[in-house]
Amino acid sequence: MILDRRSRINTKELQIRLKNNNFGEKGFSSKQVAAFINQMQVYEGAMYEISTKLEILDSEFSMRFSHNPIHHMERRLKSVDSILGKLKHKNLPLTIDAIKDNLFDVAGIRVICNYRDDVYSVANYLSAQSDIQVLRVKDYIKNPKQNGYRSLHVIYAVPVFLSSGPHYTPVEVQLRTIAMDYWASLEHALRYKTDLPDAKLAEHSQTLLDCARSLQNIETQMQNIHRDINNAPRVGEAPKED
Repeated sequence: MILDRRSRINTKELQIRLKNNNFGEKGFSSKQVAAFINQMQVYEGAMYEISTKLEILDSEFSMRFSHNPIHHMERRLKSVDSILGKLKHKNLPLTIDAIKDNLFDVAGIRVICNYRDDVYSVANYLSAQSDIQVLRVKDYIKNPKQNGYRSLHVIYAVPVFLSSGPHYTPVEVQLRTIAMDYWASLEHALRYKTDLPDAKLAEHSQTLLDCARSLQNIETQMQNIHRDINNAPRVGEAPKED
């Protein structure tokens, strides 16, 4: 199952938002807006290319091993406000080149897997495909963040074939288990969607850290059971950067 967190590109909405943000070093122009929209279509194409590859991998696993490693996927393109806000935060010019050279998460896919082995299996099989480049790997499963966050982040470059030829375009893929995902959703809500007092925020943050450790232990036990009853392979290494 694939969930799209944002609808497909709306040209008129993009034009309005870009105009409101004065896109371009010398302000808004129709040429710059057209270039931005074209680039967003390339990002969208890359995102759909990766998600199709993931669907095929999941189907193959189902046929070969009677097991679907992917529970569901979520796709999203960054909003105009988010893209331009990130450029401003980095003190970068509001141009297409600045986006292409510095932002690698404009297109993103979150892959929710059943087990930790599934996370690494899917990432490695996808990385092994001949037309894909692995640009960056951050393994927060083996090396969780201080707040307890766990996930595998891989930035892939995939070719999008246009009339001018193939354009290798980055897509950030976050792979995590169901348990990691619902923990991350709650932690995100705590950080960004509440106005709790500092003391209560600190209390909940500590509780979430304790929960992350407990979930890690539970996942390990359930993973071992899954391996035994399904003769599932042991996979514990993230893909390597090209």
